[in-house]
Amino acid sequence: MEFKRVVITGVGTINPLGNSTQEYWENLKKGVSGAGPITHFDASKHATQFACEVKDFDPLVYMEKKEIRKYDLYTQYALASSAQAIDDCQLDLEKTDLNRIGVIWGAGIGGLQTFHEEERAYKEERPRFSPFFIPKMIANIAGGLISIRYGFRGPNYTTVSACASSSHAMIDALNMIRIGKADIIVTGGSEASVNEAGVAGFNSMRAISTRNDDPKTASRPFDKDRDGFVLGEGAATLIFEEYEHAVARGAKIYAEVAGGGMSADAFHMTAPEPEGKGACLVMQWALEDAGVKPEEVDYINVHGTSTPLGDVAEPKAIIKVFGEHAYKASISSTKSMTGHMLGAAGAAETLACILALQEGIIPPTINHFTEDPEVDNKLDLTFNKAKQRKVNVAISNTFGFGGHNATLVLKKYE
Repeated sequence: MEFKRVVITGVGTINPLGNSTQEYWENLKKGVSGAGPITHFDASKHATQFACEVKDFDPLVYMEKKEIRKYDLYTQYALASSAQAIDDCQLDLEKTDLNRIGVIWGAGIGGLQTFHEEERAYKEERPRFSPFFIPKMIANIAGGLISIRYGFRGPNYTTVSACASSSHAMIDALNMIRIGKADIIVTGGSEASVNEAGVAGFNSMRAISTRNDDPKTASRPFDKDRDGFVLGEGAATLIFEEYEHAVARGAKIYAEVAGGGMSADAFHMTAPEPEGKGACLVMQWALEDAGVKPEEVDYINVHGTSTPLGDVAEPKAIIKVFGEHAYKASISSTKSMTGHMLGAAGAAETLACILALQEGIIPPTINHFTEDPEVDNKLDLTFNKAKQRKVNVAISNTFGFGGHNATLVLKKYE
């Protein structure tokens, strides 16, 4: 069977660095940190009192006031970023077969704030749960509501694989179009876990940074003094479209989705396999799927969360997969700026790869102060400052609790 080609024709995002793609990209290039004191709730009793929050988000730009109380924040972010992407792709819905458009979304947790708030209200204020509780909380509702809003009747479901969720969603979208089951898939992911339950839960795991005295430098991937990731939130949406369909309607094309890979560490609930065995497999399989040789890759947007174990395992895997070319490729972790957006991370970082392909700029890994002897610092980890470089092929890695690994391969569209 000959696979159909898949391209990206629309993009949108709401994230800690901006409420549009352009704002996000400008701040990535400048090396801006999205971290700051938590404003969503009183975090004074928590070990971590900062996060990478979305700023100045106005849901009324994207939905009616009566809708807002029905939707968890993770759904509001999803609808907003998808509205941007659908508008960006300039699709004439009246002249398009809506049966051939699907939505495959990613969310690591879903409506955590809704769950937490309803439990509290039930115990303290009222003897019943809200009728909106279940539909507001469930992890699949964002994708369902995108479909409902636009009348997209194609494949519709949500992938839930922790921090790899939106990358798995995009790989599924790629394959669904490849085999002819849809012409267009709205894909990506969203998360809104900067709340009491999210911060307290990750604190108990000792997974997130407690650098309350200096939040902006707390996310420091590959730095010797890193002490955990910084919790982020937001959404990113990409319009995946069959190549001939895009060309026929005169769509602008951002990049080609060349391939994807999926693997498992089969090792531990939360820790990565120390030698990066699963990470090796997923990158190898993604490159094979894309028909791309390791030496053709110019940029690797790494998972790079600023955790003690993960930031050691991933570089080891890159060296094993790419050999000597590992030292020629540019590598960076944009989580140093956005924080870890969990189920939205893969989509936001794939968007960063697309923009790097377009502009020939590698966004930096900020907040690097001290070399870690366990990380090979001969690698070009793009510390602290963006760099110009022609990018023809980029890959994005995302790894999730449970040992879920996903890699996407993107090519510059000529």
